[in-house]
Amino acid sequence: MWPVLTILALAAATASFVAWQKARRSAEAERLRQQREFESLRQQHEQARARELAQQQALFNSMREGVLVLDADGRVRLVNQALERLFGVTGDIRGRTMMEALRLHQVQELVNRTLVSGQVEEFDLELPGLDGNRSLQVNSAVVLGADGRQQGLILVCHDLTRLKQLENTRREFVANVSHELRTPLSMIKGYVETLIDGAKDKPEVATKFLQTIEKHADRLTYLIEDLLTISRLESGQIVMNLQRAELHGVAEHVRTDLESRAAAKQVRLRNEVPADALAHADAERLQQVLFNLVDNAIKYGQVGGTVVIGARPGERKQVELWVTDDGPGIPPEAQTRVFERFYRVDKARSRDAGGTGLGLAIVKHIVHSHGGEVWVESEPGKGATFRFTLPTEA
Repeated sequence: MWPVLTILALAAATASFVAWQKARRSAEAERLRQQREFESLRQQHEQARARELAQQQALFNSMREGVLVLDADGRVRLVNQALERLFGVTGDIRGRTMMEALRLHQVQELVNRTLVSGQVEEFDLELPGLDGNRSLQVNSAVVLGADGRQQGLILVCHDLTRLKQLENTRREFVANVSHELRTPLSMIKGYVETLIDGAKDKPEVATKFLQTIEKHADRLTYLIEDLLTISRLESGQIVMNLQRAELHGVAEHVRTDLESRAAAKQVRLRNEVPADALAHADAERLQQVLFNLVDNAIKYGQVGGTVVIGARPGERKQVELWVTDDGPGIPPEAQTRVFERFYRVDKARSRDAGGTGLGLAIVKHIVHSHGGEVWVESEPGKGATFRFTLPTEA
């Protein structure tokens, strides 16, 4: 038998060991608890940071302007979708240098200038593209921290392509209008001066001159009327009176109005629009569309030729109408431009025919106001067919 003291010592040692094991397990449990709390806090922090970055990215992506942010090392830190579209960026460019990301020396030059001056405004940048150059205006600035030290750089790109296109269109329009007005005015002034200088005393000459003056005065009248019409169409001042329109009757009205003009060129006008063809359209404006198309077909078609107005059911609750002539046709390179204001395939021939250069532009605007489309099909030497669609229901 063991002595009592030995037994007591063993018991005390066992109790101590048990207490140590319990304390150890408690300490381990506390360490695990703290670790779990730390991990939970870390995950919450990462999630909050991810949400913040996502919100920041969503904010940048919602901007129409292209935005790019560089860090202090000159590497891309943030870029939005608008900038990616402007520069045709594919893939993630974050972490790359400016030259690696965009490969444009002009942009790197802008960055260098910004780092020196701290800010650059209205930097013009031309980007070549498949559909023509894109014009950008870039503002850039150095980003400073609370301590005043440089933290990076931000670039904001504004796409001015559409504005420049509109400005060029406006300039061309003013130049064309000035030319179109000046030509008949010069003719009128010249004939009037000749009459004053003595031609008025020669009845045959005076009559001829007055007829020419009347012709050019009419040309001015038509030009001004067409200018007013296209201006009102573009500004939305003309409201379409949409209702059920019987297309055969509208086409017949146009055929009757232009019959004498066609007879002067020995042109046959045929109305082949089915009697039951209907559209949801403004009959008066539709008549203007067909009048312009048939009038052009008579002017530019061949003498003794035929002009046909036709129609058939289209897709998606639409009806398709067309005007066909058997004239010289339209070259492929001109077919996409014939609906532009004042565009002429043959400038000399168009002016001799008395056109204002606005008829097809008016056609396009009226058709588009109905929700339809208009286009031309032609082969040189085989005539031209102008087609357009209209809705059949509201």
